[in-house]
Amino acid sequence: MQLAPGTPPEKLTERSISESKAAAALLPHGAPASVVEFGRRRLIIVVGVMLAALLQTLDATIVNVALPTIEGNVGASIDDGTWIITGYIISNVIAIPLAPFALQRLGRRHYYALCVGGFTVASFLCGTATSLGALVFFRVVQGAFGGGLIATSQIILRDTFPPEKIGTSSALFAIALTVGPALGPTLGGILTDNLSWPWVFDINLVPGALAVIVILTMLRNPAPPRRLPFDGLGVALLALGLGSLQYVLDEGERNDWFDDGRIVGFALTGLLGIAAFVIWELRARHPIVDLRVFRYPNVRVGTITAILLGMVVFGPIVMLPQYLQNVLGFTATMSGLLILTRALPVLALTPFVARFTTRIDPRILLAAGFALSAAGFAAIAGEMTTGSDFGTFGAALALSGIGQSMLLVPLLVSILGTVAPPDGPKASSFISLSVQFGGSIASTMLVTVFDRRTSFHSDIERGFATLTNPTLARILQSGGAGRAAIARTIAAQATNAGFADAIYVLVPLAVSAALIVVLLRPRKHPVAVAAVTAE
Repeated sequence: MQLAPGTPPEKLTERSISESKAAAALLPHGAPASVVEFGRRRLIIVVGVMLAALLQTLDATIVNVALPTIEGNVGASIDDGTWIITGYIISNVIAIPLAPFALQRLGRRHYYALCVGGFTVASFLCGTATSLGALVFFRVVQGAFGGGLIATSQIILRDTFPPEKIGTSSALFAIALTVGPALGPTLGGILTDNLSWPWVFDINLVPGALAVIVILTMLRNPAPPRRLPFDGLGVALLALGLGSLQYVLDEGERNDWFDDGRIVGFALTGLLGIAAFVIWELRARHPIVDLRVFRYPNVRVGTITAILLGMVVFGPIVMLPQYLQNVLGFTATMSGLLILTRALPVLALTPFVARFTTRIDPRILLAAGFALSAAGFAAIAGEMTTGSDFGTFGAALALSGIGQSMLLVPLLVSILGTVAPPDGPKASSFISLSVQFGGSIASTMLVTVFDRRTSFHSDIERGFATLTNPTLARILQSGGAGRAAIARTIAAQATNAGFADAIYVLVPLAVSAALIVVLLRPRKHPVAVAAVTAE
């Protein structure tokens, strides 16, 4: 249906929407129809989608602040407890590239409702877990539904707005993807301190139910479901490759990396699995993941940039709560409120960044955003001591947040503005995948750096703790109490230095990303970006 010349889109009536649906019914079977919404319908749909997307991104980090409490309640060590986070992320990574296939097979409305409903039920089950094994399993299930949820949210938001509103739809998705992880620690701290740790999962139940109702009653399909062949071998190879590589990342440090036969075996399995997956998908008649989208230069460069973006966004959120609580003795609530300092600039500035992205070269914003992020990380690490207080990191965290606000929207516009409309959803899926995979890599890498550097600094500190040091000699004369005090001081100083070194690792990563973005090619007409449909 076409509007009369000069009719503003906001004047679209319910009758017009009905006529649009009727016109869509006359299209050939499977042909995509416009699902642009206006007025109150668009507002309700956006609220429902944002609720669902924020729940998913919040859950990527809401557990971080509560992790020490959860580990104590389920009897897990710090290393084992990281599986509560990494298990969620790796199932996200596997599910995201499968979303375009599921959208066509089940229809967008039903697939999205399934993802939100499954995510909500899995959240409830996480809150009932009484052992580490059960909690990790339910988190993996939750992450699998969440992967499809986040990939589909981006497509729905883009298609719900008219072409000229591409900046608005990108900004909404950027807020969900980047503010959610930043708000997670704050909310997690408040819930853990004032209620109990299961509430970090139970808080999803009411918003999740409301989102399902909105989706089932308001969301329209751009095309009817299609019976497509299921590429079971492709799914198996993808899961085998990514799962094996994730095992190597998570268990390598504790097993001396390639000195351990299991690590070598899983590394070879992961590499061979990914190689076989690529070969199979490029030759398959009906691939589960269309890798041909990588023929676009900006998709190739953008994927690498998105991985680095995920590391920059998620890396600090993994390490800072542990430092604030274990070294400085902050409560979970104080820890979350401090990290909120990084989220507020993202929330405030992302709409403005979206407006400027359509007016200036987005590569300029990307380079500036990564540079500011690097400066923020260097400032944070430089201020980390065993005696830092609540106000020490405010300015540095805010600087990091300003940089973060300038990353995702320009990246999305740079990539989607240079691909053909039918390939838009496939490119979007890979960007979401890359951001999540970057977060997974960051979690594993920074924990490994922390462990190794803490051990290194501990050896250095003990080397100075000798009787030739007159101060230490006097302390040691007090007997066991003196030796215990020295041991605590050495442990605290080494732990603090290990956390600082882990944050410093993010600086060269952000600088590298700032240099890589110059390889992105200038975008074409922004209007072409929003013309992409879910099919």
